[in-house]
Amino acid sequence: MAEVMNDLGIQEILAQFGIDEVNNGASMGSKWFKTRGERIDSISPVDGKLIASVNSATEADYEAVILKAQEAYKVWRTIPAPKRGDIVRQLADRLRFYKDSLGKLVSYEMGKSLQEGLGEVQEMIDICDFAVGLSRQLYGLTMHSERPGHRMYEQYHPIGIVGIISAFNFPVAVWNWNTALAWVCGDVCVWKPSEKTPITAIACQQITKEVFEANGVPEGVSCVIIGGAEIGKLMAEDTRVPLVSATGSTRMGKSVGAAVGARLGKSLLELGGNNAIIITPTADLKMVVPGAVFGAVGTAGQRCTSTRRLIVHEEVYDKVKEALVSAYKQIRIGNPLDENNHVGPLIDTQAVDLYLAALKQAEAEGAKIIVEGGVLTGEGYESGCFVKPAIVEANNSFAVVQHETFAPILYLLKYSGSLENAIKIQNGVPQGLSSAIMTNSLKESELFLSYAGSDCGIANVNIGTSGAEIGGAFGGEKETGGGRESGSDAWKVYMRRQTNTINYTDSLPLAQGIKFEL
Repeated sequence: MAEVMNDLGIQEILAQFGIDEVNNGASMGSKWFKTRGERIDSISPVDGKLIASVNSATEADYEAVILKAQEAYKVWRTIPAPKRGDIVRQLADRLRFYKDSLGKLVSYEMGKSLQEGLGEVQEMIDICDFAVGLSRQLYGLTMHSERPGHRMYEQYHPIGIVGIISAFNFPVAVWNWNTALAWVCGDVCVWKPSEKTPITAIACQQITKEVFEANGVPEGVSCVIIGGAEIGKLMAEDTRVPLVSATGSTRMGKSVGAAVGARLGKSLLELGGNNAIIITPTADLKMVVPGAVFGAVGTAGQRCTSTRRLIVHEEVYDKVKEALVSAYKQIRIGNPLDENNHVGPLIDTQAVDLYLAALKQAEAEGAKIIVEGGVLTGEGYESGCFVKPAIVEANNSFAVVQHETFAPILYLLKYSGSLENAIKIQNGVPQGLSSAIMTNSLKESELFLSYAGSDCGIANVNIGTSGAEIGGAFGGEKETGGGRESGSDAWKVYMRRQTNTINYTDSLPLAQGIKFEL
């Protein structure tokens, strides 16, 4: 453990980003101003050590940030979109420069494997590259008017302040999914990161500061305000924040959505997932096993797209079960900064308690645990956050299966008969984020992707449920919230649509042939 940490040079990385032992929790751009809220300690789940502390922001700090963001918006929206895109391009270059350092910091603070930490920073780079091209493609439409001598078209304008509430499991990428698009659209951003991962947020703001200062970007275009649920509540209820993008639990999303909806604001919600892979009799086991195992144990089961349920046809059930049990014996659990390990820790001991409670509930409901879970102890596991991935034979109707547990628990479910039966099981949960089918049948894959198939926002064939690319819109349905981030036309949520009609004649005909004479 110590040898790996020495190679990491965590103190050098903190110094590189200007992070002190105790930091202030609010920034409008180039400077962090003194905050006097409750202190938040960032404890690494890897070794239980204190990384650094942050004095959280107060309501007065929030007010100062919003006022500065409002001022910045008046300037930022006037800068041509391609020029805003070029600034985002420069941010991608700085992220490339800092990729190793930021990736290691993500891994150490959050607990995901180093490869996944580096991959998260790569996602930031990729969305910046996407946004650069987008800055020249904020297209509207031209329509033919029913009135002679008239032209109709629609255009998109910046929406204003975008409030971002992010979760601990992707502490930097989801922020950048929002900011890269919002900035090229002409918006300014106020970010409330998870209080469980505040240090990576400070690092991101420091990197952004380098680029923005070099380009004369006004203070307030990129703001960070660190605090608890009270900051998120202020943001959700604030009419000066027309769009709130919130990532986290369904419980949190319902609260944010209700508050934003009460003031008729816009919300982009990315909430819980209860993702399944359907395994049909024609599936190739060589693809099933790695897809299911990584989906279930990657990031220690703390992805919103983690595979929670495996729905297996009775013809191949025993074979799949045997292969999974064998594969789980090969999983290496330990320090995520050691690239030989597959699985790191859960975020904190509270998450461990929820994991243990889920396993206990599963047994109480009649489930059979076929790969035992439990908390790991001893050398290298001193933080108390390392747990063993578990496999549980269960029924989809069990309450514990219907609920999302953010931990490496995979529920094995059996189906018989036609694919429609498996699809009914898959869709029979409140969440609707990601889904997949493993099959070599064209008919089965097409049915799965049809209107009668998966009801999720993401539906894959012969790949797992996790690992979405930034080129496609990311999000889900039902209790997942209905939001869409990242690629495709997700940019439209960060703008307001306007329909325009121009009359270039000397008369004033009315629509629908209405006559009005004075």
